[in-house]
Amino acid sequence: MNSTWFRRFTKTAGRGTRLVCFPHAGGSATAYVDLARTLPADFDVVSVQYPGRQDRYGDAPFTAIAPLVEAVADELAHDLAADPGRPYALFGHSMGALVAFETARLLDRRGLPSPQRLFLSGRGAPDPLNRARGLPEEDADVLAEVRKLGGTDQSMLDDPDILEIVLPALRADYRALATYSWGGGEPLATPLTVLVGDSDPMVTVSEAGTWREQTSGDFALKVFAGGHFYIGDHVGEVAAAITEGLLAGATAAAA
Repeated sequence: MNSTWFRRFTKTAGRGTRLVCFPHAGGSATAYVDLARTLPADFDVVSVQYPGRQDRYGDAPFTAIAPLVEAVADELAHDLAADPGRPYALFGHSMGALVAFETARLLDRRGLPSPQRLFLSGRGAPDPLNRARGLPEEDADVLAEVRKLGGTDQSMLDDPDILEIVLPALRADYRALATYSWGGGEPLATPLTVLVGDSDPMVTVSEAGTWREQTSGDFALKVFAGGHFYIGDHVGEVAAAITEGLLAGATAAAA
């Protein structure tokens, strides 16, 4: 896989299903280190490294969802062609859920193999009202939103030197979300597992359930105790939900 776009945090690549993980707004590939190391070794877990952060700090971050999705889909298309027949799945949290979903839709429109399953976390399905347009765009408002959601060492947000490094990516990601427009479309055939914290200030359990309308396949909703970044407290349970979803897909495919 293209080492510019993807990171692997395990010593070896499993020979089973490849799980491609998409980070949240302002997040980086390392958000999935613990999950990658908790999942069974049979899986090949890789994480997308968006431009504008960590070792890609010098690359301009995307300020719109569509070109980011196109770039990731192009890379995955190359990988699918290089390893035909290998099953894969997508996992995305928060902004990453939207990017993973739109990536799956674009691959489907291109006639490429579909993911075995989509795992969408910490976000409700897009809707025609494009309610994401209400997201903050000014730096102070973005930082206030990040503080409210948690999941980040709060002391980092008060350090001017660190802020200078992380703000460009945060600013770009929130701009991308604020300008995203849902164009509608037929439901995917790909099964979905949706995961959410029961006290997430960004999305309710009911709103997370709206993803059900985006698939004609199997649908599962997993609710965990916690807020927007519940995953940090439930890595083992999230890994179990992913394993369960992938094994269910493999059983259905063999039937």
